[in-house]
Amino acid sequence: MSTYRDPAPRGSVLRTVGTRERRSHLSAPRVPTVGIDIGGTKVMAGVVDADGTILEKIRTETPDKSKSPQVVEDTIVDLVLDLSDRHDVHAVGIGAAGWVDADRSRVLFAPHLAWRNEPLRDSLQARLAVPVMVDNDANTAAWAEWRFGAGRGEDHLVMITLGTGIGGAILEDGRVKRGKYGVAGEFGHMQVVPGGHRCPCGNRGCWEQYSSGNALVREARELAAADSPVAYNIIERVKGHVPDITGPLITELAREGDAMCVELLQDIGQWLGVGIANLAAALDPSCFVIGGGVSAADDLLIGPARDAFRRHLTGRGYRPEARIAKAQLGPEAGMVGAADLARLVARRFRRANRRRVERYERFERYAQVIRDGGGSRTTRTRSTTQEPPA
Repeated sequence: MSTYRDPAPRGSVLRTVGTRERRSHLSAPRVPTVGIDIGGTKVMAGVVDADGTILEKIRTETPDKSKSPQVVEDTIVDLVLDLSDRHDVHAVGIGAAGWVDADRSRVLFAPHLAWRNEPLRDSLQARLAVPVMVDNDANTAAWAEWRFGAGRGEDHLVMITLGTGIGGAILEDGRVKRGKYGVAGEFGHMQVVPGGHRCPCGNRGCWEQYSSGNALVREARELAAADSPVAYNIIERVKGHVPDITGPLITELAREGDAMCVELLQDIGQWLGVGIANLAAALDPSCFVIGGGVSAADDLLIGPARDAFRRHLTGRGYRPEARIAKAQLGPEAGMVGAADLARLVARRFRRANRRRVERYERFERYAQVIRDGGGSRTTRTRSTTQEPPA
């Protein structure tokens, strides 16, 4: 193990990482790369420099999931070419909301898009003529928080992304742990209530059915549909149209002091703390970073999560407790992380190109020797380096 100082503009900190990863990042080219975050509703693309600074960002709506994978691919290419008109792009990183194989080349399954075993990396690389990296969006977000955000300085980090469902990622000694088949970190589908709420994955009682944006909205809508007295405020806000109740609206009302919305966020936070305690028992990280749209509720959510974590932690009182922190990079985390991971691909690409050039130059020198007809290459080389006879 060794230490080095991160030159990121947000201030230098000592970070301990694995030697291999330290060497990788110190030798990675400090060139701009494009990061792309593909979600169920939007595609965000941005040019990011080596310090994690976003130089330019553009976004568009995600094509409907009923459309062919080619439509999504076309959207990605259009965004990259648009950014390339104004920036020198050396590589592209994709953070996709779905399962990505261990080689980071194929999207095995994407719940919001028509991607099924889709060879996304090779398809895009052929069209863009620059190296492309594909990874799960939670992995790219966790990487960004470890490099530039709330996880800086941590050598064992777990990220929880609370959005429509629950995603996650694991980093140890500066490496993303993707598992044998590339699909590690699907924490949202751990079963916490046997026989509980049905989950879109097909099982019942998954964690994300109790601590996610969907769970938050479901509970609020059920109370409003039942015309509960505690829901009068939110019913009035949506003028009686229950489907207009959203997560951001619940958070807004909770900040204004609405008792029902505060209680719903507390419930979600308590379930979050229970799940984090289970992950601590299995993984024993030093830090949990909470990201995703629901994390915008800040301490209305994370405060109850910390309390529940301490109550349910195995061996509580006799072991160090992991730090629980809110993510710092917001909705741009996945994009920034994808761009930074692509920078390592750019390094390998540049090294491979350099070796090809060197081989070509050696061949040309050898061919020139043969054309000159002045003897073997070995003789010529030796004659230029030996001292003349006395």
